[in-house]
Amino acid sequence: MSTPDPASHPCLACGACCACFRVDFSVYELDENGGSVPAGLAVEVNGNTARMRGTDHVPIRCAALVGQVGRAAHCGIYEWRPGPCRELEPGSPGCEKARARHGLPPLDAGA
Repeated sequence: MSTPDPASHPCLACGACCACFRVDFSVYELDENGGSVPAGLAVEVNGNTARMRGTDHVPIRCAALVGQVGRAAHCGIYEWRPGPCRELEPGSPGCEKARARHGLPPLDAGA
């Protein structure tokens, strides 16, 4: 899977979710444990859980976020992002909550 096309994927101009939510996931998603998430971008929470660096700080900003929220922003590890990031869909309630926190309009209103 490659990085989505900027012209057709709203996440490449947003990044709000990457600067809004804590991202916890199984340590088995880390590359050092057979997964694909770069271990250098995560911290261990406990023996079973890892967290993306920067998502437990205030202000929240995932270490993998590239660019400026609401402008030209994207995930620097899109192909290798953890499960919670894969599960958050553009336009979903979580997406819209993150966009609202950053003063961005809902996706359908911004199109």
